[in-house]
Amino acid sequence: MANALRKEESGMARSPSKTVIGAKKAKAPERPTIGFGVPATTDPHHFLVEVPKSSTGAVRIIESLGLQAQDQQTSIIERVVIERSRWTAIRSEVQRAFNVRLKEHNLRVSTWKVGDNPVDRLLGKELCVLAWAVEDMSPEKIPVAVRNWLALRPEERWWLFGMTAMSTGGVHDGNKGWRLALRHALGDVAQTELFKPQSVKPRKQDTERPTLGLFD
Repeated sequence: MANALRKEESGMARSPSKTVIGAKKAKAPERPTIGFGVPATTDPHHFLVEVPKSSTGAVRIIESLGLQAQDQQTSIIERVVIERSRWTAIRSEVQRAFNVRLKEHNLRVSTWKVGDNPVDRLLGKELCVLAWAVEDMSPEKIPVAVRNWLALRPEERWWLFGMTAMSTGGVHDGNKGWRLALRHALGDVAQTELFKPQSVKPRKQDTERPTLGLFD
C-alpha cells in the first residue's frame, strides 16, 4: 500500500513538469504597438479611422503627422469621408490583409471597433487608396475594387497614395484628377479578367468558294 501511494504521488508531481516543458512559449511582439501597428511612442506619424457609434454614420480617415508636422495647424489632414455602407463593404478584407502583414513582422494584430482606430502610417496610405477609389463608386463595383487593391503590392499602393495626395488628397478633392483615376483603375475591371487569355473565335467557313484539297 505504501509503495502504491508513493508511486501515485510521484506521478502527480511529474505531470505538471511535463506540461510546462512541452508547452510552446508564445513569441513576444517585436515592439509595443497600438491599433494596427502604430508604434507606442510619443505622437508618431499615423492614420486614424474614426468609426461612429451610429450604424449609418460616415467613417472618417485622417492623417496625423505627429512630431513631423511643421506646426500644429498642419499636423492633422482629413483625407476622406466614406459612407458607412461602403466602409462595411471593405473593412473585413482590409483588416485581414493588414493583420497578415502585422503577423509577418511579429506585431500585434487588431480589429476595427467603434471609435478611434489608429493605423500605421504605411498601412494608412494603402487604406486611403482603396477608400478614395470607392468613395463614389457604384456599390456593385466595390468587390472588384477590393480584389484589385489586394492584387497590388504595398509599394504600388504607396506610390498611388503619393501621386494622389500631392494634388487631390483632401477630403473635398473627390471626383477629379487622381481620385477619379483610382476609381476607374480599381473598379472598372478585375485584374484577373483583364489578363485572362482570350479564346480564339473560330472563323466562319466560306461557303461561296469550294474547299480544295491541299494538292488539287
